[in-house]
Amino acid sequence: MDGNNNNTINKPLSGKRKAYIYTMSGLMWLCAIITCGLVVFILAYVLFRGIPNLSWQFVSTAPSYLSGNIGILPDILNTVYIVLASLIIVLPLGVGAAVYLTEYATNKKLAEIIEYAAETLSGIPSIIYGLVGMLFFCQFCGLQTSLLAGALTLVIMNLPTIMRTAQESLKTVPQSYREGAFGLGAGKWRVIRTVVLPNCIDGIITGCILSTGRILGESAALLFTAGFAHAVNGLWKGLHSAGATLTVALYVYAKEQGEFEVAFGIAAILVILALILNLAARFVGAYFKKKRG
Repeated sequence: MDGNNNNTINKPLSGKRKAYIYTMSGLMWLCAIITCGLVVFILAYVLFRGIPNLSWQFVSTAPSYLSGNIGILPDILNTVYIVLASLIIVLPLGVGAAVYLTEYATNKKLAEIIEYAAETLSGIPSIIYGLVGMLFFCQFCGLQTSLLAGALTLVIMNLPTIMRTAQESLKTVPQSYREGAFGLGAGKWRVIRTVVLPNCIDGIITGCILSTGRILGESAALLFTAGFAHAVNGLWKGLHSAGATLTVALYVYAKEQGEFEVAFGIAAILVILALILNLAARFVGAYFKKKRG
């Protein structure tokens, strides 16, 4: 029996089989090269067109229509405000929902309904979120067009991402860790707080960084909820006022005003921020995995 198996394993491949393997390998390499080429081309083109338009005055001043000066400082501040407001709300909700589904939920049917609802939310186009956010947060809740209304809309958009990422991270913690803590007399919440969460913090932080990238790149939902204003405000006043984020400002300058040099400058900043966030996600995940291991 062993001799037959060895003969089968060592049997040379037929010409047709070799042609099939080489063809499929070639197609996979071709797909990988095309994908990498497209990414490199887009990044290089945006940076090549955008970086020459960047200057200290461009990023540190507000636009002045009287003097003709174009600055994106209000848009940068609005982006920071909306990212902070969104993360402060969505992180406790998403991680709390993940902890409930993974550690507390005993009704499997209810857990499946919640997970299905989260998956459905993640597949809805962002323009629909913008429409719902405008009708509910801006009009029904009386927030008007403001960064706070935009942040609450982004919370609903990013809640499934945070929840699913945290849930998968919680599932990677070995069950033996929980059983050992229970054996020492720890309660349920103490086990989660001192054993489970510290061992899956890398996945939670990675999901947080990736959600930040999605918030930075969102424009369709914010067009309906946050507005187009380019005024410099403090955090509290800014959240309750209309304001354009970097992505909305890019749309306004390119589509409405035809200022493509400014648009490419903003696009270069967004590309650089996206690269930094992705690298940060990798380094943070690797750091906590190494620390845990």
